[in-house]
Amino acid sequence: MLRRNLGESYNPLFFLAPLGAGGLAVSFFLYPMFLVDHQGVPLVTFEHIWPILTGPVSLGSALLGLALLLVLFFAVLHFRLLVWNLREYRLFRCTPAFERLRNSNDEIALMAIPLTLAMTINILFVLGALFVPGLWTVVEWLFPMALVGFAAVGVYALKILTTYFARTLAQGNVDFSTNNSLSPMIAIFALAMIAVGFAAPAMMSQTLVTMMMGMLLSLFFFTSAALLAVIKLVHGFQAMMIKGIREAASPSLWIVIPILTLMGITWVRLSYGMHHTLGQPMDHTDILVFGAGIVSAQILFGLIGYAVMQRLGYFRDYVRGPKGDAGTFTLICPGVAFFVFGLFFIHLGLIASGVVQAGSWVHYTLMAPFVLVQAKTVLVMLHLKRHVLHEPAASTATATR
Repeated sequence: MLRRNLGESYNPLFFLAPLGAGGLAVSFFLYPMFLVDHQGVPLVTFEHIWPILTGPVSLGSALLGLALLLVLFFAVLHFRLLVWNLREYRLFRCTPAFERLRNSNDEIALMAIPLTLAMTINILFVLGALFVPGLWTVVEWLFPMALVGFAAVGVYALKILTTYFARTLAQGNVDFSTNNSLSPMIAIFALAMIAVGFAAPAMMSQTLVTMMMGMLLSLFFFTSAALLAVIKLVHGFQAMMIKGIREAASPSLWIVIPILTLMGITWVRLSYGMHHTLGQPMDHTDILVFGAGIVSAQILFGLIGYAVMQRLGYFRDYVRGPKGDAGTFTLICPGVAFFVFGLFFIHLGLIASGVVQAGSWVHYTLMAPFVLVQAKTVLVMLHLKRHVLHEPAASTATATR
């Protein structure tokens, strides 16, 4: 049973829990997306998977069914945790702790809310594609709705971000002693999530106005994320080099991994959109080189973050131990993001450029390490949900009596 009425002990970073669950739902969607043939349509749909599910029983149909069940499981978990967060956040806003948050460095944690809401729109699109027959026949009507949804989330994110910068730049008094981490990059994470959302209609729509609106809005948030990322990375690493990283914020070293994934997918989607709608030439070897660079940077930050957290005993104390908190859910998104971009790199880079043959042993061997990361992320997500969000066993037993 989820904890309730946290009051002042609530933290907006708890929104990272539904974000992680939603990311896992999207990650399992990528199996049918890349392994089920859907030529002529940029997205796998119900019409592509239904014949496989209702045809002869095989290993492929069984694995497809499993992937769909996991999409549903984590999508339901996403919405359950989202509703829980919205309720707890509403109560939190009535406490003095909320005002203290609004006037401190931690105000930037509010960006976890639009970040998660943008993921919710993605989840709705995935569920519609997989489980609603004939959805693709009306998709051109849905793309403007998606643009409006992401625009609303984008405005909300910009309101939080500009309020934060207006206060800190006008008043000063920023406490740099607590800025020795990459936690403020959650703002860049949110902007990148909105950018990749806008890029979906830009890639898939056959309507020029819809495509251009998606592309221009995506580029606005993409550019904003890139500029702020440079500032935050330089400042964050300088502070960490001088004072060392705060133990509780050490998972923020991995936040670069999902940001790279979102910005990489944004660029790929915009490239496909300009190819399909504007007739621009498309070379998959560019995606191969570009993707290899992103995966390399993700591995580098993954190794650095893992080494630092091991030295600080973070996994021992926060994942397996008693110190787990809202920020511990930061661990989920990097695992999801590494898997997601890994599959993009393999299928749109290596396979599409002809370096690797689809369905070969090399293909599945290359997927194996990414699948292992995904499996580990699932286990950590379920453990943290039970360990951090659920009522302690003793309290539950007492309430039962």
